[in-house]
Amino acid sequence: MNPLIEAIDLSYTYRAGSGKEIKALNGINLQVKRGEMLAITGQNGSGKSTLARHFNGLLTPTGGKVLVNGLSVADKNNVSTIRKLVGMVFQNPDNQLISSIVEEDIAFGPENLGLPPALIRERVNQALDTLNLQDLRYESPNLLSEGQKQLVAIAGVLAMKPGCIVLDEPTAHLDPRGRREVLESILRLNRDEKITTILLTHYMNEAIHCDRMIVMDQGIIEMEGTPCEVFGRGDKIISLGLDYPVATQLAQGLRLRGINLPDNIIRSEEIINFLCQLK
Repeated sequence: MNPLIEAIDLSYTYRAGSGKEIKALNGINLQVKRGEMLAITGQNGSGKSTLARHFNGLLTPTGGKVLVNGLSVADKNNVSTIRKLVGMVFQNPDNQLISSIVEEDIAFGPENLGLPPALIRERVNQALDTLNLQDLRYESPNLLSEGQKQLVAIAGVLAMKPGCIVLDEPTAHLDPRGRREVLESILRLNRDEKITTILLTHYMNEAIHCDRMIVMDQGIIEMEGTPCEVFGRGDKIISLGLDYPVATQLAQGLRLRGINLPDNIIRSEEIINFLCQLK
């Protein structure tokens, strides 16, 4: 099956305020498979947000190319089609919420697509149901928690029926409970709605839930593989300024205490299952 998104020798250079040219991406080659959940991780300034903004034509390459469903993002005639296919959710939901009522905010995208009112209502109801937001449909977004705001922003993109959602650090401003609620909703969209999902995050406990992950540093892809494969190279992760998942850190501590846990543990439930078997 052809990839949904493909970056081929992608480079991106921008000019800083001083006039100096800065290369934010340097020779990126990447394929995003249809239906997968991909984590893109890396420190601030690693290039992950710049890469993601190429996926729906917010940026265009200065070198190489990006294809979305076979369409080049550099061709302005393709941008409208690409943005219907790939939806973006940003770090701060306040930048995406524009209406005074939740259901009106969710309807904004489908209205801009020129859909008939009956279909818009259907799309809004589906998005509210999918993200368990029915109780909030008549609320003002300004009165919601940060986690609820982020879910409304996701619902607004979901109502446009994209084949892919790109989420740029969607839990960065949330407390642990909000992060958990948003992550669970994202996982459900990928699993139940079969939406290709690209999650930009610096939280390793979020990346472990993805099918595949890449680690970026200084505009290049340094690591790529399943979470088990990537976190199995612990020294490399640390050298790139990232942390292990909490479960991996706990497993290391237990090994130091003489419990011979497997090397590929990245989730808390894996530790629990292993310890229960020992008992």
